[in-house]
Amino acid sequence: MTRDPTSDAKSKSRFCVMGAGHGGMAMAAHLSLKGFSVTLYNRSEERLAFIRERGVIELLSPGLDNVESGEARIDRITTDAGEALHDADIAMIVVPAYGHAFLAQQCAPHLRDDHIVVLNPGRTGGALEFRHHLRECGCTAEVLLAETQTFIYASRVTQPGEVRIFAVKNNVPVAALPAYRTAEVLKALRVAYRQFVAGGSVLQTSLSNVAIIFHPGVLMMNAARVEDTHGDFQHYLAGITPSVAQVLEEMDRERVALGDALGIPIRSTRQWLYLAYDAAGADLYHAVQATPAYEGIMAPPHLTHRYILEDVPMSLIPMISLGQQLGVATPIMSSVAHICSSMLGQDFWSVGRTVESLGIAGLTVRQIRRLVMEGAPGEP
Repeated sequence: MTRDPTSDAKSKSRFCVMGAGHGGMAMAAHLSLKGFSVTLYNRSEERLAFIRERGVIELLSPGLDNVESGEARIDRITTDAGEALHDADIAMIVVPAYGHAFLAQQCAPHLRDDHIVVLNPGRTGGALEFRHHLRECGCTAEVLLAETQTFIYASRVTQPGEVRIFAVKNNVPVAALPAYRTAEVLKALRVAYRQFVAGGSVLQTSLSNVAIIFHPGVLMMNAARVEDTHGDFQHYLAGITPSVAQVLEEMDRERVALGDALGIPIRSTRQWLYLAYDAAGADLYHAVQATPAYEGIMAPPHLTHRYILEDVPMSLIPMISLGQQLGVATPIMSSVAHICSSMLGQDFWSVGRTVESLGIAGLTVRQIRRLVMEGAPGEP
């Protein structure tokens, strides 16, 4: 019998998945079926009760050759962050970005020097914000902190204790804060995920956040349809029409311009689709239509959804704030943020991430780059 070369790593690598939503359920189940020890944490008991009763998550992956379906046993299920982190090596944070600050506060007293903490994904500025809150809480542990550019799965919880993975992305950039430690993160993660690749820096992963392209703008431009049908249409394949895609491409150019201002090459969303899903098209509309992973993913049933509640304050607002500091115009991003705030009657500008909350207000481009690469801003 041929020995599995990763078996020793699997027996030693202990994962704590923090978050039991669509993504956390998928990640916990998949890691378990890969042979890893998995703890599942959630801040409330409600989402854990059915899993705790059965001890397993049912993972469905029809048509996927690289994902095993079946009952995934979860070693520990808890609402206590200390218990969750106690014997874990790698904490995979899989919650909406507006939950990052809360988890930083919950984790801070229990983190050790050898812990690796990965935000899946960081959205825009996630690692910088998480680091800021750890320090505010007095955490002195030399934690290895990182963020991914996007979430590795396209997945949905189908019923209590059951999750379906529609696709696994081919290529997911990850970056450590500071960036010179990215190789350490990759070495730890790639025992489970060969898809993770070096992401340059957390600036690059944050500005490569394509959720701002595919989430709030699409939902905003389909608002009437969502309210009329309660989301009875495919979010990507039907919600992104040629005219909608045109607006999204203009927003995408603003995102890429932010990277240019920082001297960081940022791929367009159309290029990202090709790398993530092998989906090609002459423009964004045709690239989306050529993405099989989007088949069957329905639109949200209402507008009070994380596609707006998370992605406007945690993705759009920080990019707009960064643009203001760097002198980069973001009129389409700003319009989407203002209209979404008006539609939902919420002031996303007052709760969103800004250069102040990320700890980079007033820094020059050189100082920002040095902070993310080396861990300290240095001289102007």
